[in-house]
Amino acid sequence: MKLKKKVMQTQFVRVIYPIDGGRITLRAEENWDSNIEANSIRENGCVSEFQIETERPYFYFKPVLLRDGIAIWSRGENFLAVTTSSAPLEIHPHFREDAHCSVCELMPPLASSSGAQHRFRVFLPPGYYENTLKKYPVLYMHDGHNLFFKEEAFVGNTWRTDEVLNVLDKMNAIEEVIVVGIHPNDRMIEYTSPGYEDYGRFLVEMLKPFIDAKYRTLAGPSNTAVMGSSLGGVVSFYVGWQWSEVFGKIACLSSTFTTRTICCSACRPNPKEKLRFTSTAAGPATTTKLPAA
Repeated sequence: MKLKKKVMQTQFVRVIYPIDGGRITLRAEENWDSNIEANSIRENGCVSEFQIETERPYFYFKPVLLRDGIAIWSRGENFLAVTTSSAPLEIHPHFREDAHCSVCELMPPLASSSGAQHRFRVFLPPGYYENTLKKYPVLYMHDGHNLFFKEEAFVGNTWRTDEVLNVLDKMNAIEEVIVVGIHPNDRMIEYTSPGYEDYGRFLVEMLKPFIDAKYRTLAGPSNTAVMGSSLGGVVSFYVGWQWSEVFGKIACLSSTFTTRTICCSACRPNPKEKLRFTSTAAGPATTTKLPAA
């Protein structure tokens, strides 16, 4: 019987970290006690590049900072490398416990062009203040008072947004993301026609430029999403359709489309070919690429 020859896979890993002493190595599940040294180090030591040969289709690993004879493991869950994808992997670890609150204080209000003011709260991922070389996608969420704190939420029930993001990160299911939760003044007006026109302009003309200037964001549409439920799903649909050059990803959860909220009249003359929506009702979520009209 002829034995099948084992195929070796090559995984390239680029670790980016503002190092101020020591060096970055990797440790992988084949031997968690053994250091994998970088093949090259660039950008004054801030970029360490690794080339790992393995027979496995995937493996877990973790960056380790070696300084003064001490091994400091990166915080958070192990990283996942899928070697069959042949795509280089770029990661931005952090090594210190984050002393900052990840959910920032409620920010001072910003005004729309009509004078209506909105307050908002910003969630920053763990390690934001330590690894200053990393930029993040941004998720804008409506009904911001319902996202994080029971004392702010409707009847005390929150979306537990920070907990959900932490679980998804542990599953290696998402990229770390900045979340901006916008507090409504009157959601029945701002999330429906014609009020969502002024609210949408506020997001695009005032809030997003402010967030991009204050935080380290990936500002393009492929890294900018908007999300909401019920009437929040309606306004997400509207702003995503009207400003697809700004918001490339839209999530509409249990959206309340009625005669007052329907967006079809605004959408018909403005077909989109590359905008992706995720919508849910009582069943599982669906992701749809809407065809041109």
